[in-house]
Amino acid sequence: MLFFASAESETCQRFAPTLHDFFKQLTDEFYVERSAQLVLLYISLDQSEEELENFLKELPKKSLFLAYEDPYRRELETMFDVREVPTVVVLRPDCSVLIPNAVEEITRMGPDCYRNWHEAAELIDRNFLTKEDFEDKSMRSFSDPVRRLKYKVEEEEKKKKEKKRKKKQRRGWGAGGDEGEEAGAGRADDKDGGGSMW
Repeated sequence: MLFFASAESETCQRFAPTLHDFFKQLTDEFYVERSAQLVLLYISLDQSEEELENFLKELPKKSLFLAYEDPYRRELETMFDVREVPTVVVLRPDCSVLIPNAVEEITRMGPDCYRNWHEAAELIDRNFLTKEDFEDKSMRSFSDPVRRLKYKVEEEEKKKKEKKRKKKQRRGWGAGGDEGEEAGAGRADDKDGGGSMW
């Protein structure tokens, strides 16, 4: 977020606490479990360095700013076509403009508007899925693949046991034919032993 403002503007003075709370609620771990990937850069349009320093006291401690002597302040003002103060330009990670002026949206919606920005910028990362995103997946939990593997192994063991049970049933007391066939098959395959068990 690029925050263009001036200490001498009453509108900026009124908006500063709102922006402070907005930023704090999205980045302070007291309010959120995982802080938003959000940076606030104050671009002063103040008339003196003293005004800049006074206005910085109104902003969050984590916010960045350009020094008063930095000529780039005016270049940015022109580049982003800033016509009024305060102006909050919201940029995507590639530095393209997502919202030319989010002041009204921040005032009206508060931290809720960040989610809209996040979705609009297509930043939803697989590492930070929301609860709703997990419910859409076929995998119910992180341990699901492990459980599937366990059940697969159990299923294979069941099939092996069933095969052995059927084999024993076929052999029985009076069904020596099957056993003889298996023994015969064993002799035919035994090339080293000469073919005879005796």
